[in-house]
Amino acid sequence: MIDFFTSHAPVLAIVVFIFGALTAPVLGKINNSLSYYCALITTAVSFILSVYLLVSVYNNGPLEYFLGGWKPPYGIEYRADILNSFILSVVSFVSLLSIIYGYGSIKAEIHEKRRPAFYSVYLLFIGGMMGILITNDIFNMYVFLEITSLAGYALIAMGRTRYSYMASFNYLILGSIGATFFLIGIGYLYMQTGTLNLTDLAQRLQGHFDTNVVLVAIAFIIVGLMLKMAVFPLHFWLPDAYTYSPSVISAAMAGTSTKVAAYLLIRLMYTIFGIQAGFSGINFSGIIIGISSITILAGSIIAISQTDLKRMLAFSSIGQIGYILIGTAMVNKYAFAGGLLHILNHAMMKTALFMVAGGFFYKLTSTKINNLKGMGRQMPFTSTMFLILSLSMVGIPLTVGFISKWYIVLGAAQSGNWIVVPVILLSSLLTAVYFGRVINTLFFKEPESSGAENLPIKMPYSMIGSTAVLVFLCIFFGVFASLPAEISLKAAENIIGAMPWK
Repeated sequence: MIDFFTSHAPVLAIVVFIFGALTAPVLGKINNSLSYYCALITTAVSFILSVYLLVSVYNNGPLEYFLGGWKPPYGIEYRADILNSFILSVVSFVSLLSIIYGYGSIKAEIHEKRRPAFYSVYLLFIGGMMGILITNDIFNMYVFLEITSLAGYALIAMGRTRYSYMASFNYLILGSIGATFFLIGIGYLYMQTGTLNLTDLAQRLQGHFDTNVVLVAIAFIIVGLMLKMAVFPLHFWLPDAYTYSPSVISAAMAGTSTKVAAYLLIRLMYTIFGIQAGFSGINFSGIIIGISSITILAGSIIAISQTDLKRMLAFSSIGQIGYILIGTAMVNKYAFAGGLLHILNHAMMKTALFMVAGGFFYKLTSTKINNLKGMGRQMPFTSTMFLILSLSMVGIPLTVGFISKWYIVLGAAQSGNWIVVPVILLSSLLTAVYFGRVINTLFFKEPESSGAENLPIKMPYSMIGSTAVLVFLCIFFGVFASLPAEISLKAAENIIGAMPWK
């Protein structure tokens, strides 16, 4: 039984979501609560599987699974290594806490009749991302990317206002453009090599990096994935999507979707193309560092001017994606580990921040910053969690935000990319400005006579508890950072040491 579980763990990480997505609406016909518990059990099982995979590949090396017994390049291969197992664990953990959080928020934001469908689509959304992470087939990545995207469009449209439909439509248009670019790039690669397996692609592309076909392929793939990541200036879909989604979806998407798109780019650039000097001597590392620096600063600057808390957090997320890319683009062990750590750390911080924003919405039915006056007294625990998370976002020592920034700066110094250091320092200062404005509103401004401060509504324990877990981990892994740092460093050593041109 244990051997079966071990050998089939990569495919089970996906199958469990397919089964859950099909089962949830059926159970919902009996009782709405059953569909919720189906989603809860599915995400819990997924988290256990992901952690098991991470421990297994950390101790024993990569784990391969050939779908239907057909070996690549003729069949589809699922492959777990430290890099994708680490991100699998992050995604499954965020999805689990988000669904726990949703026990309270979904009742307030989504009509009872739509909840079984919501849980089903949510499981497809997470399952698609798990598929992207675990597959070693580039076309399979596209298929799972489309599953995730289609589910995401539907989830955003389930928001309470008419703006949710427009946000979903905008994401549909831009997301489809990004996916089309990605597919065109895949087509060019297949035309050049005749294979879709990543490992086989890397081998067959040796000596063909300077061909126009491959150059066009990498251009389409980079642009398509950067649009999916909401890298500046391809970010237009993200602010509305995060602002007008149901609270649970804002939290889940902030902690998962852009991180998975970043993984796609990292995996392809390191496994297939060669980020440092791929085609015609083009230094993709320098290009991505430059784009990431602009993204970091642009996201932070635009966030300062926002009047809605969720929209501010959305623009903040755009800037934080730049940290992940800038760290992983430097081809340095410590910088790469810092970028990978920021996938975990930002997932925890930003998911928790959107959960806090959902808590304010639960009480006030608004996330306008001006409406949060005096909430530090009316919702002290929630506001204190926001304060701690804000300090972590700035990068104050003893928080996870400091750890990932420290590794990125250390890697920048070692690799001679000194321009990264002032970018991170300036971004941290800008982050302090826009979070400081909200903290000032929460704790130091008197509430206006709206009566909101007298409302008896309190956040459900499911919302408070799931947020508190993430806040605790933001401090715990800020003080005891050795475990995630060790995993990230080992992943960095493995992937940098296996670059195709070495």
